[in-house]
Amino acid sequence: MNKIKSDKKELSPEQRKELLRALEVRFEKNMNRHKGLEWAKVQAKLDPPAGGEKMRSLNEMERTGGEPDVVGHDKKTGVYIFYDCSAVSPKGRRNICYDRESLESRKEHKPENSAINMADAMGIEILTEEQYRELQKLGNFDTKTSSWVKTPPDIRKLGGALFCDRRYDKVFVYHNGAESYYGARGFRGSVRV
Repeated sequence: MNKIKSDKKELSPEQRKELLRALEVRFEKNMNRHKGLEWAKVQAKLDPPAGGEKMRSLNEMERTGGEPDVVGHDKKTGVYIFYDCSAVSPKGRRNICYDRESLESRKEHKPENSAINMADAMGIEILTEEQYRELQKLGNFDTKTSSWVKTPPDIRKLGGALFCDRRYDKVFVYHNGAESYYGARGFRGSVRV
């Protein structure tokens, strides 16, 4: 994980500078994820005051091992879309069940947190199955891990939750009890800037 420290409030100038440096290096190294986009325009959206809360979210993504990177740009709104692009499910977000309800339903051996709670606290959205499949078009992710994805209410109402991974050069979607948790399963998120 990166040495960037968590801060629930605004980032210090040094934290901000370090995060911007990490994001720019990753952006330049992975141009296939955002063909035709320019870092200067992305950085302009991250500048204060507009970028303050988004920078905190990106910092949390980075701090927990997500390696956020730009994966899209909405030309109508001018919004840039960041996803967690780490090769494996972010290490700082594993061993968690799906949501608060599933966490509270466990009588013993409770995990420390849940994917939905963590995403909310970080100010990010957990990827949907469709977003996860879009991410997989940009590279090979989760070949040794898996990631919870946003679960439709009808499945969640019945006690289940969905997760995805990549095996045998294919993306698979599976189900599990929402209260389950594993050392190799975390979640990936997105933030719009």
